[in-house]
Amino acid sequence: MNGQRLADASALVAHPSTELVPLSELTRFDSPRLSGADNEHVRLLAESDTELPPILVNRRTMSVVDGMHRVRAAELRGQEKIEAVFCECDDEEAFVLAVKANISHGLPLPRSDRNAAAERIVSSHPEWSDRAIASVTGLSHKTVGAIRRRASGEIPHSHTRLGRDGRERPVDAAEGREQAGRILAERPGVSLREVAREAGVCTATVRDVRDRLRRGEAPVGPTRRGPTTAPPDAPSGAAAKAAPAAAPETAGALPRPKALARIDGGADHDVDLAGLIHNLRKDPSLRFSESGRTLLRLLDVCTVGPQEWTRISENVPPHRAEIIVSAARACSRAWQDFATELERRSDRQASG
Repeated sequence: MNGQRLADASALVAHPSTELVPLSELTRFDSPRLSGADNEHVRLLAESDTELPPILVNRRTMSVVDGMHRVRAAELRGQEKIEAVFCECDDEEAFVLAVKANISHGLPLPRSDRNAAAERIVSSHPEWSDRAIASVTGLSHKTVGAIRRRASGEIPHSHTRLGRDGRERPVDAAEGREQAGRILAERPGVSLREVAREAGVCTATVRDVRDRLRRGEAPVGPTRRGPTTAPPDAPSGAAAKAAPAAAPETAGALPRPKALARIDGGADHDVDLAGLIHNLRKDPSLRFSESGRTLLRLLDVCTVGPQEWTRISENVPPHRAEIIVSAARACSRAWQDFATELERRSDRQASG
């Protein structure tokens, strides 16, 4: 499955509510547990007086994505049906969901099984970054990197990696910078965002490349954290030690972007919201968590265009307009509070 296929997939859990499913309709398991079900764990579940939590089933194939032990326990109890939540996905997406579920609850997934799962995901999703796969398998990104290197001769080669933030970045950062430099040279008026999309780098990288070109430098080079060698007119010896430190932001320089900076330095209303949400859907840490899927659904509502908002407002019953105005403003304040808190948290993490 390629990156575009993954990007086009909507939230995988199609029906959050549960349904009673006959056990006879369940077809198979594609579990990350290489040794199969743990019979002792199945027995403990079957003898428990508590109701079995819903299992996760892929509606396309009726295969059990998560809940192998619960199905076996239901069979031991003599049940004919079991509560289930359905998802809509292909086999490889279902396997990723199964791995994510098995490291977050229930019987812990052994490390050997997580390693094997990471190897399979590296093969099925070569465009995912090591950190993205690590977030799904519960391994460190260094372990995933080692698994990728061992399997490098058996997996499709990808020039980019899809990170946990949903952005694609080149494996070779220098190649992305060179490509950004060529685009900027050929099309001087192009926007930073468009260059970033075509070159597979972030907007901040394009901005740095643009600034390098303006100074007559190559697109690729060490990150500017101050001069590494003294310029011809710089003081030397004791004078250099006595010289004041350079200001962190020189006159005319672009400020260092914050974690939640405006896109291309513009205002919030300049943001391509649909494009941002499209990228967010690629992020495994959002796609494969319940809170992440909830956030994506809430953000999706905000992508309604101006004409649709006009049509909706024209059809609001006059006797309900005042209440809806209050509700809309309350929703706006809730989003503003959410954004403020998230920005504060991001700034704390960046400074810590």
